[in-house]
Amino acid sequence: MARKSAQARDGIYQRQDRSGFWISWTDAQGRRRYRKTDAQNITQAKQIRAAELLRVEQARMLGFSPPGEESFAEVAARYLQYQKARLTRRAYEREQGIIDIHLKPFFNCPLAGVRRQDVQRYITQRSGKASPYSIQKELNVIKHLLRLAIEWELIPFNPAQGIKSPRVPAGRVRYLQPKELRALVVASPLWLRPIIALAAMTGMRRGELLGLRWLDVDLSQGCILLSQTKNGESRIVYLNEGAQAILTSIPQTSEASITDRIFGDFTPDQVSVTFRRVCRKFKIADFRFHDLRHTAASWLRMSGADIHTVAQLLGHKDLRMAARYQHLSPAFLGEAVRKLDGVFGELRYQDVTTPEALEAAVTVTN
Repeated sequence: MARKSAQARDGIYQRQDRSGFWISWTDAQGRRRYRKTDAQNITQAKQIRAAELLRVEQARMLGFSPPGEESFAEVAARYLQYQKARLTRRAYEREQGIIDIHLKPFFNCPLAGVRRQDVQRYITQRSGKASPYSIQKELNVIKHLLRLAIEWELIPFNPAQGIKSPRVPAGRVRYLQPKELRALVVASPLWLRPIIALAAMTGMRRGELLGLRWLDVDLSQGCILLSQTKNGESRIVYLNEGAQAILTSIPQTSEASITDRIFGDFTPDQVSVTFRRVCRKFKIADFRFHDLRHTAASWLRMSGADIHTVAQLLGHKDLRMAARYQHLSPAFLGEAVRKLDGVFGELRYQDVTTPEALEAAVTVTN
């Protein structure tokens, strides 16, 4: 990384390790360009700068791209290649989407031409279209890409350094009372009942439930081992008696394999669309399937589980995500999962574990 020297006004920047200098100039479009050199003093740096300016001008006159002016898109491709071996598949695809859909179309210029005001303008433009959380993620990618570009000696400093993203509001918390949950389960189609009940009992995400295989379930130990989670790390899901009863009652055909998905071939969209339809019919406003996870977390807190227990049981990597439930109960430890059996007193397991409901849960219906 370089810092401005006293001669910065002449287009010379001294490298932070004082082993050389960067040169800069203004192109025909009025953008600043930067290039590193191996000059050992100001005089050499000025000579190199003059030679580079001449070479760049000659290249333009001949219709060639000036040497060393990597585009943002080219550096973004290198960044993604670098990240591919360091991120989970889902995290990589998320960053790839941010770059391909948002960053490359906006920063359609040489990387060295990206200015601080360009990054600020990007944030302003996105503020009317995306949530503060999304903008924060996108700005993090920009900053990381530019930091790596410094390490790769493509730019002398990070123009996004110190830029703040919009404030992310506290996460919403919407959860059901036990009586409401039972009514929701009973009002749901038979195939959806066990899925809803397990989501509220375990806090598992929709994708985790639909991807659940018999291979992942250990009823003798009362737990599930999830190998594929949202944050890319495996975690153990502990089961209370009600959750075990539901899983125990789900029929397995003689042809079934332990690698088969427990809930068949239902898709996330099928679950969400049907769930929203039931909520509208039952007049439950502002409630999503993911809020069943909030329901589990809230009940854990009210049953006495401390914030660290909630974070571990639900697989939160960031305690701030679990902290949203902190106000719901006093902070003392307890056997959190087993205590939920008392909370579920209003949910009769026969509403979920009837042969008809369980058979429907593993059979896709149109």
